[in-house]
Amino acid sequence: MARGMARGWGRPLLCADVLPQRAEALAAEVGGEAVGSNEELARRADLVVLCHKPPQLRDVAREVAPHAKAVASILGGVPLADVKAAYPDRPAYRFLPSTPVELREGVVVHASDAEPPDGEADVLDLFRELGIVVDVADDLVDAAMGLMSCAPAYVALLAEAQVDAGVRHGLPPDRAAEMVVQTFAGTAALLRARNYDTLAVRREVTSPGGSTARGLAALERSGVRAAFLDALDAVVGA
Repeated sequence: MARGMARGWGRPLLCADVLPQRAEALAAEVGGEAVGSNEELARRADLVVLCHKPPQLRDVAREVAPHAKAVASILGGVPLADVKAAYPDRPAYRFLPSTPVELREGVVVHASDAEPPDGEADVLDLFRELGIVVDVADDLVDAAMGLMSCAPAYVALLAEAQVDAGVRHGLPPDRAAEMVVQTFAGTAALLRARNYDTLAVRREVTSPGGSTARGLAALERSGVRAAFLDALDAVVGA
């Protein structure tokens, strides 16, 4: 995810990693600089974006917290309160991005704060460069993650299933993939233009007794809605 955000921002960045060669490769790609330690990065950066493993919060904070001007966490399952506790007396933010941020087409969930720290507007503008920023209560971030951060994998699986179905009926795989992916992209644009009215978009293409109606009925019989509910339950641990 760090690489995706760096590509989306498309500007020189300071990079640090436990594997120096990874930091060097990313810095070379975005025209930035690999630094030798988290401490050095914290001293030089205006904002430190925490992209490490969640269990490393305290260990990394011991290096970064004394020197950071501000921190933004993208750590899954780590509440904003925990980030603030690890970085006391520093502006601390919690975001959760999706992989399309690489193309500036992502969703970035922002854990809203009853007492926003100084400089929040500038930090939000930075993350808005990656797509849309959606404010949610901190206790809903995990549910939001199940909808949008995991969703690229779900959408890819759905596309793969449709392509396979087309191939089964004789379509060449490359042509089937081209049609399916463009249909997904076009439908997303149409839903946005229709103010996210999914029912209206379905009705526009569904004639009574027609082929789309039969296809939708088959999907409902196969439990498509229940499958997505089960997926979200699995993610949030319901």
